[in-house]
Amino acid sequence: MKIKGSIVIAKDRATVVKLFADPKYNKEYQDGFMSKELISGTQGQDGAVSKIFFEHNGREMVLTETITSNQLPDTYEAFFHHEHMDNTMKCNFVSLDENSTRYEYEYEYTRINWVMPRLMAILFPGMYRKPAEKWLNQFKLFVEKQ
Repeated sequence: MKIKGSIVIAKDRATVVKLFADPKYNKEYQDGFMSKELISGTQGQDGAVSKIFFEHNGREMVLTETITSNQLPDTYEAFFHHEHMDNTMKCNFVSLDENSTRYEYEYEYTRINWVMPRLMAILFPGMYRKPAEKWLNQFKLFVEKQ
């Protein structure tokens, strides 16, 4: 299942990318974000592996992120693993003018191996789209306040 879209942020590309790339800001726009811990590689570089900790419905959720291609300020690609699902993320940052940037995104769920999430993906695909769009809107608001 793929989720694609874009959002225009009223800030220059350098600012948008700087705030996107620095994990210390994740808590500003990702609900439940607790921390990100580098496991191997160099932070922000291709091949870097990190554990990302979230609080979700009163429980801790851990994702493993592997950066597959960091070509910022243009593009960023990563693979995310959770015990019940895997997904990829591709982001493009396009400068529209000196004060606005289009953030294009594509998420693809490549594995869902738990019955309930798989069923929800089939019956209610918007359940996966809505959190992604919410975080992007929150990111836009956070960046535009800077």
